[in-house]
Amino acid sequence: MNHPRPDPLAAMRLGFAMARLAAEANAVIAMRMMGLAGLWSTAPSETMRMVTEKPAAFAKAATAATRAAAKGRDPVSAALRPLSREATANRRRLAKRGPKLPGSR
Repeated sequence: MNHPRPDPLAAMRLGFAMARLAAEANAVIAMRMMGLAGLWSTAPSETMRMVTEKPAAFAKAATAATRAAAKGRDPVSAALRPLSREATANRRRLAKRGPKLPGSR
């Protein structure tokens, strides 16, 4: 059986994509936790959103991974894309709201 040669650049790209997802997710968690503590301006729906968005995001990731695997492509990279899109969108949305300053709502 012929196995494809490892692609070091693909491995690096995957590593960077995973690191970026971890950093984005960490930023989102930090802003949400500060929001729960009253230090970051968050929408009242943020608590429910952080729970309800997970199943849909992971379903998209699983679907992308399955489709990629069926086509002989990298399922891990495919699964990371929808998760990264969600994490980046959350980080941008939360960052726009900014910290809660004294005297602000």
